Amino acid sequence: MAATSASFVLFLIAAAFFLSSATSLQIDCTGRQIYIRRLPPRFNTDLLANCSAYPLFVESFCPYTANHGLGLKTHNRSQSWYRTDPLLLELLFHRRVLEYPCLSTDPSAADAVFLPYYSALDALKYLYGPEVNSSFNHGLDLHRFLLSDQPHIWSRRSGHDHFLVMARPAWDFSQPLSNDPPIWGTSFLELPDFLNVTALTFESRPWPWQEQAIPYPTSFHPPNLPLLNAWIRRVSSSRRTVLSLFAGGGGGISASPNIRRSIRIECENTSSFDPHPYSKLCEVVDCSNGVCEHDPIRYIKPMLQSAFCFQPPGDTLTRRSTFDSILAGCIPVFFEDQSARSQYTWHLLEEEFGELSVFIPKENVVYGDLKIIDVLMAIPSWKVRRMREKVVEVMPRIIYRSHGSSPGLRAKKDAFDITIERTLERIKTRLEEVSAQ
Repeated sequence: MAATSASFVLFLIAAAFFLSSATSLQIDCTGRQIYIRRLPPRFNTDLLANCSAYPLFVESFCPYTANHGLGLKTHNRSQSWYRTDPLLLELLFHRRVLEYPCLSTDPSAADAVFLPYYSALDALKYLYGPEVNSSFNHGLDLHRFLLSDQPHIWSRRSGHDHFLVMARPAWDFSQPLSNDPPIWGTSFLELPDFLNVTALTFESRPWPWQEQAIPYPTSFHPPNLPLLNAWIRRVSSSRRTVLSLFAGGGGGISASPNIRRSIRIECENTSSFDPHPYSKLCEVVDCSNGVCEHDPIRYIKPMLQSAFCFQPPGDTLTRRSTFDSILAGCIPVFFEDQSARSQYTWHLLEEEFGELSVFIPKENVVYGDLKIIDVLMAIPSWKVRRMREKVVEVMPRIIYRSHGSSPGLRAKKDAFDITIERTLERIKTRLEEVSAQ
């Protein structure tokens, strides 16, 4: 495994130089140059070698490291569908950065510095492993390396130009340093040493400027434009025979009042009637115990048949299912503002939310007498069509296309492209603010 890890590192370095030199003459890279910080393998590829060390899944997460983080294909002939695990976004993102056309070999000339640190994988030993009582140490080794190896790269801008991906909600890295004994999470984002670094997470906290939520990866990673367009046609033409769908688990069987329980109760007590445009008003896909996590056929097909998809908060406010529903053209229904509107501002513009989603305050459902089905039934059919069209329109923005994709597909911005573009803008703005102080 060590040899495999070393070979992979060499491949990454070679690919970075090749792709940079091959494309830099064709594209204007003014203000867009990124330097990839070279980190020892203990911060990235060695962590992949420990994929069987933590009981996150039935066996291990080793299968999901395949295809540079896309995971194994859902079936042998699949060209776009994979068993993708969100935890591997750091690997997936790293591979895509290597294809970025404006890579710089000179850190002093770069506009931003990317840290290819697999923070969510490194966090596993603090969350589930032997160092659970030392979670305040998460990130200290990385910081020591940045200060000791070519320290001028870090000190030049005190880390303000650095960014990294953290493939978990920010809350998982936000345990106060003062907690004794430690509770859930690590303290990476609480370390003063990293307060200047832009952290790209699945769910950001409301106050820290350096955190930004980016889309969870779906299982759809097309390699070319025809395959993306074919999927868009299928989504657009899909016959929606179910009014609403909830795909999820947990919380729904709880005795205490919560939005998931209210949704399940309403679905169970709702029956269709004739004449009616829908054969069913509400359907539940039970994803308890993680059965849907790496099996997209369980939920994508029902989503294709549904007009609206419920996105209630669970353990966290955000859900991967939000992006699965957009991928399937199923209009998301939110119950918390921080489930999406105030999170994914780079990829789903705030002014668009009313055009592509429905918002129902959870308090009105859980503690009031508001029926979700009544709200959805009151939306005119012409408006439902327009909302679905808007959902399909934004779909390319929230998917991560496959690495090595065709030039035609690369011309259409995906979640990665938008993330890089907006990260560079944020770093530029932050540097201007710091220099003006």
